[in-house]
Amino acid sequence: MKIVVLAGGISTERDVSIVSGTMICKGLREKGHQAVLLDVYCGDERITEEDFANEERLFPKEYDVEAAAAYMRSFNEQIAQLKKTRKQFFGANVLRLCEAAEVVFMGLHGEDGEGGKVQAVFDLMGIRYTGSGALGSAVAMDKGLSRRLFAAQGVPTAKGMTVKRGEQRLTPSENGIGLPCVVKPCCGGSSVGVEIARTEEEYTHALDVAFGYEEEVVVEQYIAGREFSVGVVDGEAYPVIEIAPLEGFYDYTNKYKAGATIETCPASLDEAKTKEMQRYAEMAFRALKLECYARMDFMMDRDENLYCLEANTLPGMTPTSLLPQEARVLGMDFAQLCEHLIEVSVR
Repeated sequence: MKIVVLAGGISTERDVSIVSGTMICKGLREKGHQAVLLDVYCGDERITEEDFANEERLFPKEYDVEAAAAYMRSFNEQIAQLKKTRKQFFGANVLRLCEAAEVVFMGLHGEDGEGGKVQAVFDLMGIRYTGSGALGSAVAMDKGLSRRLFAAQGVPTAKGMTVKRGEQRLTPSENGIGLPCVVKPCCGGSSVGVEIARTEEEYTHALDVAFGYEEEVVVEQYIAGREFSVGVVDGEAYPVIEIAPLEGFYDYTNKYKAGATIETCPASLDEAKTKEMQRYAEMAFRALKLECYARMDFMMDRDENLYCLEANTLPGMTPTSLLPQEARVLGMDFAQLCEHLIEVSVR
């Protein structure tokens, strides 16, 4: 297939997205697909009209994925300035190249990529892509809205609330959540801007940090215990994976620093608890109107109560990311998983 792997963008997860996109593109090329890597925001000005007149030039059989990734990274220092001077989100030749592809593999992470806006444009243009549609993507990106839908559909989640910039800031003793608590941007990802507050001073600082990223933040009860994740593909839960950081919590550093976290799949749980978590993952998937695939994050407290934290509609996609590790337990290697996600999405 002729495939565009779309990555990069302008969110706080741009670098992670480039890594995911690079690995996806390599995996698909290993399977014989004519996949190319493209930055959704910066595009590729090197593509000419002659290239668009010849699909073999747009989707060549021989292709240097690492060179394409390096080209994307060459824009990193310019992103902040480009955001100030540009009105249009899509970069040079992006929409034309995506139209020319048989399918777009969404390697985007974070807002303005994972949050439904790109998906909505593609829907209007008739461009096929992997992952959930515009509605499910937008709903899942909003952690405050996700929490309310979980509660409405019987998916257990931690007690919490949302706070908007400029609203009266109630203290932890006044807001009914208490300490310790977790403060995080409402629509962020990769744990960027997430803080655990154990004192009122830390709570005030955590709000300031989170509001540095967004206009609305989520404040949640802190759940002490074990952390897990469950992929859901085509509506069915994958094996449960346990995430155990050697220090602190599963923040940005522990997510992406080699050796910082012990990941065990299948998780060391009895069959009943495994099935319970998988059932809640599938319920959360349906509650948020997700399609194709996603990954649900859970906490389990010391009394073995489960709490669904959030959904990731475009989870990390490197061979060591959580969803690929779960797929490996089912006998599916990384390249096979990439192909399977395309098959499910196109179907």
